[in-house]
Amino acid sequence: MAKSEIDRLAQLLSRLPGLGPRSARRVVLHLMKKRESLMLPLAKAMMEAASSISNCTICGNLDSENPCGICQHPNRDDSKICVVEDVGDLWALERSGAFKGRYHVLGGTLSALDGRGPAQLNINGLLDRASADQVQEIILALSATVDGQTTVHYLSECLAGHEVEVSKLAHGVPVGGSLDYLDDGTLTAALKSRRSTR
Repeated sequence: MAKSEIDRLAQLLSRLPGLGPRSARRVVLHLMKKRESLMLPLAKAMMEAASSISNCTICGNLDSENPCGICQHPNRDDSKICVVEDVGDLWALERSGAFKGRYHVLGGTLSALDGRGPAQLNINGLLDRASADQVQEIILALSATVDGQTTVHYLSECLAGHEVEVSKLAHGVPVGGSLDYLDDGTLTAALKSRRSTR
């Protein structure tokens, strides 16, 4: 009985990103050794999170409040909306502290191979938000993949009828990056996005 429960827990944990079957078994062993101080509080926190956290009805962020804390924050810049693929991208931008506007989570990118078309993404919500008087710029912060850039192109066309500036993130050489280690696509994007040094 105990072995099957351990196997079940390890199997569930192995579904998490970055955890394979062996890593999951090590995590289970660690949790069992720290049952009172880690396993039980973790189980309780996961149950509470599952019942209280949901997607924000405005931007799509995950939060225990609806609208989320970012949408409710009075000091955010209402004139800019940064469009991201998923909540992880929103969190990454928030960690950087570089953006102080509002967000919009699409829920993925357009992908014919994965069967994701415009109807599967939160595009209508974005178009509704772009119609608001205070919105002046939509920043498309999507990945530099084929699907990401296809989505950027599609959204740019959809937003053409709105009176907002549409911009996208620059792509190219990362800070501290060596040209010798960059792939061809990154180098091509860097050359196309070049700007004057003066």
